[in-house]
Amino acid sequence: MTKQPTNNVKDFFTAGWGALNHLLWPKRCVNCSSVILEANGELCSECLQQIGFVIGDGYCKRCGRDVSEYGVLDGRCPGCQGEEIFFDAIVRAGVYAMSLREMILSFKTDSGKATKTLCFLANSALSAGSFQSRIDYFVPVPLHWTRKVRRGYNQSQILAEQLIHPIVKVNTDLVRVRRTKSQASMKTPHQRLRNVQGAFAVRERHDFAGKRICLVDDIKTTGATLNECAKTLKDAGAAKVFALVLAVADQRID
Repeated sequence: MTKQPTNNVKDFFTAGWGALNHLLWPKRCVNCSSVILEANGELCSECLQQIGFVIGDGYCKRCGRDVSEYGVLDGRCPGCQGEEIFFDAIVRAGVYAMSLREMILSFKTDSGKATKTLCFLANSALSAGSFQSRIDYFVPVPLHWTRKVRRGYNQSQILAEQLIHPIVKVNTDLVRVRRTKSQASMKTPHQRLRNVQGAFAVRERHDFAGKRICLVDDIKTTGATLNECAKTLKDAGAAKVFALVLAVADQRID
């Protein structure tokens, strides 16, 4: 009878194959494409360090802007004291900068790139928020159907589908009924607001009445898109509308 190789021999060949595989097809950072020496993770140490710089809990839970806990009065920071905000609270993974910014931009053009890391950050933000246990649906901010066909996917829906929750499901009954210009092409908050006014609606026989919704999007800049979505949902009877984003871009206080 032929003897089976010992565990030590198996381990030797496994380690050897792993070393050869890494030599021939090295694992690369999903953000900067540099070779990753670590066995786990999608990011190199430099990009991971940059992520550490832009995430954190020091932000306004009403609008998402950076602020210390001492700068918040009645639940609002100086940046949103005079703003009309239709969503009730927001959680974010970080600030739209450095490697987080680059990963989000890549995510818009390649649904498989950095998805694992970005979804991990989204889930971390959700679990650290105050409303995780008080929501009925995750609702991704919708793309117009023509843009979705061209891109092939809605990155906000991918994020929503990867959120971990024991009972909350994804609802896509919020739709974009008017194709708008890219918000990034708008130069002022007023232009962004005008650009998305009336751009969203809910499907017939929707189930939003009395429900608590968590809107999901990749970036919040001025908040015009989230605001219009939240207003549309509340007009449809939603009791509460919260927001979850990967990053907040606009830190200006006008």
